[in-house]
Amino acid sequence: MATNNSSVYKINDRVILVQVLVSLFLCINFLLMTTFLMRDFFYTTMRYILFAITLLSDSVFLLMTDILLILSYFHFTIQMWLCLIMYIVLSLYTFVTPVTLTAMTLERYVAICMPLRHGELCSTRSALHGILIIHGLSSVPCIVVLSIFFASATHSFYTKSGICSVEMFILHTWQGHIRSAISEFYFLIMCITIVFSYVKIMKVARAASGESKKSTWKGLRTVLLHGFQLLLCLIQLWCPFIEAAVLQTNFMLFINVRYFNYVTFILAPRCLSPLIYGLRDEIFFHALKYYALCGLYKKYQSSFHDKFKS
Repeated sequence: MATNNSSVYKINDRVILVQVLVSLFLCINFLLMTTFLMRDFFYTTMRYILFAITLLSDSVFLLMTDILLILSYFHFTIQMWLCLIMYIVLSLYTFVTPVTLTAMTLERYVAICMPLRHGELCSTRSALHGILIIHGLSSVPCIVVLSIFFASATHSFYTKSGICSVEMFILHTWQGHIRSAISEFYFLIMCITIVFSYVKIMKVARAASGESKKSTWKGLRTVLLHGFQLLLCLIQLWCPFIEAAVLQTNFMLFINVRYFNYVTFILAPRCLSPLIYGLRDEIFFHALKYYALCGLYKKYQSSFHDKFKS
């Protein structure tokens, strides 16, 4: 009996830890979004607009997965129609972040390899069109899965109550295979795009010199970090298969593996965006520091304004 109580206590500690991490990341994302909205330079520049989209996507995704985690842990049941709405939002934003990362990689490719056309191809209008394309592409997997589900589910299913999970909308094994195939196809295309951009930027980096070379190598490191984020997102697709196999052998091991997968492959990739653009980008970092300190220190204030004058 003591062992069971100890196990439940450990799981409870983990849930609390997740709440702390999610709350921390949401606060950081809120600060970054506030910084983005405070200067018109940011919301008229394509790379910062795309950065804001990843922040918004990551925040929605973290919030929704955390709600599902709490509902599942405390065994709360909800109506299936409400679960369906949550699934649509979660499914959409599962893909928005990696697709946006791919768009950000292409923006760096254009900036470094096609600098004369950067202003034309990466204008504010192009960014708005890009946002529509990103959400359109991200919605395709959800539309395919739900089309099959709507054709298979009975009317009584929507009035039932249960613990909300993604697996509830996979009524047949082949549906899961189709979902996995679509996801893997998306990530294959995204990985090819990342590799293509990396190779092209590498060629420019070798030929560049001085300040141009420094800027190009910084862009190259950014592309590599995007690639690492995509790799973590890709591993996330394999997690359900691993968890299903572990569940057949040991339930407590299944809980441990699922917790590890959630922290490593769901939380971690979506916490790298603030690091990549919020801290590594010099202009954004100075703005963030200025607003975080509420403009109290004059040395930061003068440094901040000098950055935007230059």
